[in-house]
Amino acid sequence: MTRYRSFAATAALAGSLAAAHLQPESTEAPMDDDKPEKRLSLTDATAFAQQLCLAHGTSYAVATALANATVSAQAHGQHEVGFGHLPDYLSGFAAGRIATAAEPIVTQVAPAMIRCDAARGIAQLGFDRAFPALCSNAHQLGIALFAQFNAFTCGELGYYTRRLAREGLVALAFTNGSPLLTVAGQSRPLYSTNPIAFAAASDTGRLLAIDQASSATAYVNLLRAAEAGEAIPAGWAVDGQGNETHSAREALHGTLLAFGGGRGANIALMVEVLAAGVTGANWSLDAGDFRAGSESPGAGMLVIGIAPRLLDECFASRLDEQMARLEALGVYLPGKGKEQAYARALREGISLPLAAYDAFRGAVGVVTSFAIAGCGSLPDRGGGCS
Repeated sequence: MTRYRSFAATAALAGSLAAAHLQPESTEAPMDDDKPEKRLSLTDATAFAQQLCLAHGTSYAVATALANATVSAQAHGQHEVGFGHLPDYLSGFAAGRIATAAEPIVTQVAPAMIRCDAARGIAQLGFDRAFPALCSNAHQLGIALFAQFNAFTCGELGYYTRRLAREGLVALAFTNGSPLLTVAGQSRPLYSTNPIAFAAASDTGRLLAIDQASSATAYVNLLRAAEAGEAIPAGWAVDGQGNETHSAREALHGTLLAFGGGRGANIALMVEVLAAGVTGANWSLDAGDFRAGSESPGAGMLVIGIAPRLLDECFASRLDEQMARLEALGVYLPGKGKEQAYARALREGISLPLAAYDAFRGAVGVVTSFAIAGCGSLPDRGGGCS
């Protein structure tokens, strides 16, 4: 019999993971004696993440979609939206913020437009369900759009654009969620961090990938600074009264600021209209807290795929040449570090601090047999359009 987890058990898991001080994937495999690690192949890591989800009562489809996304993010060096973010999902399943067995409703509303009601579930499953049609539409029509609403926060936004880029498309994505960001002169959060992602692949397989928030920093950086009692730079956040602060702990009672002042605030608003307005999702002002309560954020996500070969058959080779030229000039190309991390993860697997790994296992009673059929097929490793 499957053993579902209580909210209290999941809260204990979050506390244990915080105590374990999970950090982004290191470039060095060994850790010192004070911080032993557990190394997992990508197949085993995917099976482990899937078992964690199943232990919280999810359907097999939900567990598989979330496990694939979690391990992909971790393997690309994005711990904060990999295993570091997984407790937010597990807590959401336990508290009812995320429907554990939701089946997204995918509708082709126009030749180039797919609409998806995530049914209060995870964002990843709806995208998985629409992925073959989205790719096919883009290649046939030149451009295609996926608009999702009524979802939990999407995790790593670059996960979606990477997958489309691997199918020969130029991809853009926008998402919103719970309010975390404000603009100058305001104390109330108005928008989520409202990230933008972009990806395109060259003919040699190199990926140009951008994934950045509209906020001056990531929310997780505030959490880290507050835990360590460290000061934060000017321009990151305001306190509960709307005053700019250098105290991370005060900032947790306030809200993040947009990067670049008014220009960043404009980008955040643009993303809000695309991700929430166009899709029919909750505005960030109306979104539930993704870490507390039983209300779904009802977040939105808009993903666009463009077939560049219909405009320029040489796009992929020209992109490769341009990337090489920029690198020769000393320009660091976004996405390079993530691709290097992923190549290393394919060879060596990923590592988690042993305390964190044990906290996951202990909180859900997961056995480490990794015997779930069908695990370990990361979309980034060849799952494509049919």
